Amino acid sequence: MNIYLREITKDNFEAVSLLDVYEEQEDFIASNTWSMLEAAYNPEYIIRAIYLKDTPVGFFMWVPTSSQKIAIWRFMVDKKHQHKGIGRQAMHLALAEIKQDQQLKQIEICYDPKNRIAKSFYSSLGFIEIGLDEDGEKMLAIINL
Repeated sequence: MNIYLREITKDNFEAVSLLDVYEEQEDFIASNTWSMLEAAYNPEYIIRAIYLKDTPVGFFMWVPTSSQKIAIWRFMVDKKHQHKGIGRQAMHLALAEIKQDQQLKQIEICYDPKNRIAKSFYSSLGFIEIGLDEDGEKMLAIINL
């Protein structure tokens, strides 16, 4: 499978903004359009499109929360491309890119604690749950580097 991450530019932002998840997944994820807008006004936010060959099929956004920690704030695969191993391969690519920062000590992700699929997926990638966020709404999981 030819999966890779690509920067989002004026040439592909519209296609990335049109990617969608299943209706039952909508409560678990922010829109790509909103995320790209956030990144436009926060230059330290990193956004990437997930590509399958020449087609955008997903989206990432990660944010430095300190000089030693990156938080993955957004991750999605379009509903037409789910359950094909694309998300797993894309996450490996994103983690490899993030880990290039030699100062990093930790990568964090959060998800709805009711989302058992997310829990299993992130655990299989090495994320370890550390408890709920300060609002008691999202589960935090980390990879220590």
